[in-house]
Amino acid sequence: MSLTSKILIGMALGVLLGSFSNNFSSDNLSFPIIFLSDFIDALGSIFLSLLKLLVVPLVFVSLVVGISNLTSDKQLASISFKAISLYLCTTAIAIISALFVSSFFDMSNEISLSSAATFEQNAIPSLKDTFINLFPSNPIQAMAEGNMIQIIIFAILFGYGINKISNESSKVKSFFFDLNEAILAIVNFVIWLSPLGVFCLIFTTFSSLGISIIFTLINYFFIVVAVLIFHAFFTYSLLLASLAKINPLRFFIKMKETMLFAFSTSSSSATMPITLKTVEEKLGVNKSISSFCIPLGTTINMDGTAIMQGVATVFIAQVYQVDLSMMEYLMVIITATLASIGTAGVPGVGLIMLAMVLQQVGLPVEGIALIIGVDRLLDMLRTAVNVSGDATISCIVANSENQLSRRDLNS
Repeated sequence: MSLTSKILIGMALGVLLGSFSNNFSSDNLSFPIIFLSDFIDALGSIFLSLLKLLVVPLVFVSLVVGISNLTSDKQLASISFKAISLYLCTTAIAIISALFVSSFFDMSNEISLSSAATFEQNAIPSLKDTFINLFPSNPIQAMAEGNMIQIIIFAILFGYGINKISNESSKVKSFFFDLNEAILAIVNFVIWLSPLGVFCLIFTTFSSLGISIIFTLINYFFIVVAVLIFHAFFTYSLLLASLAKINPLRFFIKMKETMLFAFSTSSSSATMPITLKTVEEKLGVNKSISSFCIPLGTTINMDGTAIMQGVATVFIAQVYQVDLSMMEYLMVIITATLASIGTAGVPGVGLIMLAMVLQQVGLPVEGIALIIGVDRLLDMLRTAVNVSGDATISCIVANSENQLSRRDLNS
């Protein structure tokens, strides 16, 4: 049985058994069932911890290896410019699509804040502090805290230094190559465990939320889902076909396991080891490109989150009966696009970005409380879109730099 089939079976069992478990209150459950649910939850948490364990060493080592192999400073500048520009463009396209589609529908459905959970807004960092915090003062602390932007910048500088002082027989470069192979061996082991991990994570999600939560915000939920699907399978397909001359169907067939994995974990960072492996081995992207584009995309590429923000902004405006002008729509697009980089290293980034967008157009931040209930389920879909976007941009950049192996891609 293929890995995809195993993951799909794990997901299906997780949804069914999790939803079944959610129908019973804890008072009506016997001790063995409660114990089993806690055991499954613990297994899922351990699996997620194994994935997160790999993220920092994999990003740092793979990026150092990739940058140390670049032939010139000009190539590094070219890759950086192309990747960042494409990530910003796809984010802008995502939120434009979300605003355009959602403006045609009435999603309010007589919903009021009295029926929603409360929302406590986190502090929004100033532009100055956000820019300063992009650069590490202590790389060890950045790694301990998992601050991906700071880790990426340090890895680029470290790899650049190795590139300048090393040759092909360099012991330093050889050490990082061997270390990278060791980390990939651990990645293979975690992938082998993935069907069980996926089952545990999906079970925990649906046992705590239940599938019925979708129906409380059914209009909002399905419009977000529709725009996410459109962006993934139309926008990315168009970019792949026009800029990289890649058959979109072949691309998504090779990405299916990674997207299922991302859906299960709801974390682009946790899925990063799988994304890197897929992009390099199945899509034929050279390590020097993938090791830069994938970690960067995991941090700043928030197409799925941008779609949620666009639909959520229109939804909250409809609930509060506020008509947004064309200029306010433009401010939403600009704010959400730039905030995708500015808030990259901030915990709870999606809701903080949404708070910034709402404040920019004069909508009450308290409106976020309306969407919290279904946001966990939508986050699963957003993550699948985000990782496919990371892979799409990696392929486009690799093709433009003649670093895309067509033999691996077409195999």
